[in-house]
Amino acid sequence: MPDKKDIIAATTVSLFYLLLSYFVVGFKSDQLVLILIFNSLFYASSITRKFILGFSIFIVYWILFDYMKAFPNYNFGKVHIAELYHLEKYLFGIHSNGHILTPNEFWRIHGTTFTDVATGIFYLMWIPVPLAFAGYMFFRNRKQFLYFSLTFVLVNLIGFVVYYIYPAAPPWYVQYHGFVFHAHTPGNTGGLIKFDRFFNTPVFQSIYSKGSNVFAAMPSLHSSYPVIVVYYGIKNRLGLVNVFFAVVMLGIWFTAVYASHHYVLDVIFGILTAIVGINLFNLLIRKTSLNLLVEKYAAVIR
Repeated sequence: MPDKKDIIAATTVSLFYLLLSYFVVGFKSDQLVLILIFNSLFYASSITRKFILGFSIFIVYWILFDYMKAFPNYNFGKVHIAELYHLEKYLFGIHSNGHILTPNEFWRIHGTTFTDVATGIFYLMWIPVPLAFAGYMFFRNRKQFLYFSLTFVLVNLIGFVVYYIYPAAPPWYVQYHGFVFHAHTPGNTGGLIKFDRFFNTPVFQSIYSKGSNVFAAMPSLHSSYPVIVVYYGIKNRLGLVNVFFAVVMLGIWFTAVYASHHYVLDVIFGILTAIVGINLFNLLIRKTSLNLLVEKYAAVIR
């Protein structure tokens, strides 16, 4: 069992999170679920306590993402709608029946039921695959687990900064709202609604109804995550598993465009964001004392 100091720390952190969340984004049942999961694993056993302490890095990411709701990026800069659409059409436009279409528009017309289902499955993997990989690395190599987790968060932080510097509307926004900016536009499933309709279940509707910000399409962090997984999969010599990771990566990239959630430009910059984040983290490991901190934390959760 944890000692008195650990119990006080866990209780304090839990209560502080609930209180801060109430004032920042208001009370939500998701917050209680998160606290329940954290405390259940913290007190269940020594290994589950180390597990949840290791995964606290991802919890911090989730909290930051959730708190973005309180600070919409469109309050800090112009939302880019028309210029991104026209640039996409100029660079990647597809000629179809005498018209030039963006890839999103082309696939919205030429989609198939099989592709609707397959792309939906790929898009459901964008968080479970990185988390499953992190869970595997936790039990295989705690130091590499921390490297992966910290890189994941760093790439997200870079993406969040760009969201505020360059607020951008997704392709489905142009489809439903044109080039006119509407500040409080709710999240939308885009082409993924076809997946929900095929299975008659609101899977993606429930996911996108909780989105933190509609105008955060550039870069596509959906496209960043699998790049990080593939990089660390190769680095840790996972063999044929990396083939699966690569297929998922390509599938998510295609789905982002097919389902009108991102332009090809968003996907490209998502890939670049991952590359920048990976290299920046490696630089910090080599040039700063970050590696010593990682080793100390790895010893705590080992």
